[in-house]
Amino acid sequence: MRAIRHRRGPIPAPAALAAVAVAASVLLTSTPANAHGPRQGALAKELVEEVTARGAYRHLARFQQIADANGGNRAAGTPGHAASAAYVHDTLKKAGYRVSYQDFDIHEAHTRTEKATVVGAGGRELATAAFTFTRSTPAGGLTAPLALARVDETPGCEAEDYAAGSFAGKIALVKRGACTFFEKEKAAVAAGAAGLIVYNHSDTTPVRGTFSSPAEGLVPSAGISLADGEALAASAAAGEVTIRLDLDQEHVKKTTRNVIAETRGGRSDRVVTVGAHLDSVPEGPGINDNGSGSAGLLEVALKLAEETRGGKGGQPANKVRFAWWSAEELGLLGSEHYVASLSEKQRKDIALYLNFDMIASPNPAQFVYDGDDSDKTGEGAGPAGSAQIESLINGFLDRKGKPHEGSDFDGRSDYGPFIANGIPAGGTFTGAEGIKTPEQAKRYGGTAGAPYDPNYHGAGDTLKNVDLKAFDTNLDVIAHAVGTYAADLRSLGR
Repeated sequence: MRAIRHRRGPIPAPAALAAVAVAASVLLTSTPANAHGPRQGALAKELVEEVTARGAYRHLARFQQIADANGGNRAAGTPGHAASAAYVHDTLKKAGYRVSYQDFDIHEAHTRTEKATVVGAGGRELATAAFTFTRSTPAGGLTAPLALARVDETPGCEAEDYAAGSFAGKIALVKRGACTFFEKEKAAVAAGAAGLIVYNHSDTTPVRGTFSSPAEGLVPSAGISLADGEALAASAAAGEVTIRLDLDQEHVKKTTRNVIAETRGGRSDRVVTVGAHLDSVPEGPGINDNGSGSAGLLEVALKLAEETRGGKGGQPANKVRFAWWSAEELGLLGSEHYVASLSEKQRKDIALYLNFDMIASPNPAQFVYDGDDSDKTGEGAGPAGSAQIESLINGFLDRKGKPHEGSDFDGRSDYGPFIANGIPAGGTFTGAEGIKTPEQAKRYGGTAGAPYDPNYHGAGDTLKNVDLKAFDTNLDVIAHAVGTYAADLRSLGR
């Protein structure tokens, strides 16, 4: 899962389905609109029984081995990601899927200098983090007065946050939160700012902001800590403060690839698309983020192949397309490239998109994307059909006795390009750098006041730091949703 920019027991033998007629295995009974979606059909039931955490764990272990052999990570554009993609591709090809690579270009940022210094009065140097894909400062740095953007619920996000005539040629100081770093930068540049410094809204470390590509780096941009930002803001409110910003960053173009696999049968105008990003950040192997979702999809795909070949369950009624995205950590680039490459008809043929990103957090909560906006927070409801997807997942978790709660479509993962194109979406995750509340600790166990994943985007995101119970629960969710929608889309009105 990209950073905020405002990412059981033994496997039982497969149960025989030969005696079950294909029609019986694909037809499900619908429930009233106010109930929790369709009841579990034969294919969904078989998949839930066959997919296990033990089975999927072998894929997690393989991702760890790949990272260990390739500099400790599986980041997009690196040998570690290429090996991960080849493992997924070759495994699914052997299972009988139509599998392809989708190559696209990305850029990699190499920071050589990242400094911010208060000019005069001792020249205090601030702990500074250059934004990924920032524009570099001129030789000798950019020296300019600070100008303070308004701090409100959406700090630095709108033109009104920048007092007219006060930012020309200056470095804008903006608090983190509510909108993307690029939106803050655009607003500051529109007001005339020559540079941007964003200070954190929590934590003692500098903001590590990211733009999607070098094209978004309009002015030199960097992050500092909450304490340093508040101290600068107080000083600037009392009188002029001048900052020298020194940023030097190289941008290198590389090629990476998505992996796309689909069933050979099923209606091609009723495509059930399921995705997870395969890339890690450069700082670690990314076993929870997002080896967990990637491994979960791979295991479900393999069990679906077993259940639907050899005369057992027959081909699913609807085509199922599994996708492993690259460059999610650079700004959803893989899923954006994929959706942008589709024709209008191909987009309309996608009945829904299911996303699974971080499903084995070591201090987990159980989040379900809020398709109907019943929580009344953030970005609102997803496209028509998203409410039904949420209902299906919630109903399944309720029947399993698993507590859960909603999560906003905040744009942090690969559902973003799909909902932007009107495709209903849903899915689950178990938490990133957010802090578990006391109420959540009572509901799910674990440690209140600690992150859901204390190893988020770090070297500690390894095979040793995943919660296999949470993993198992979410594997069941994937299996149930894939099995249900592969067989029947009536709950979505298709």
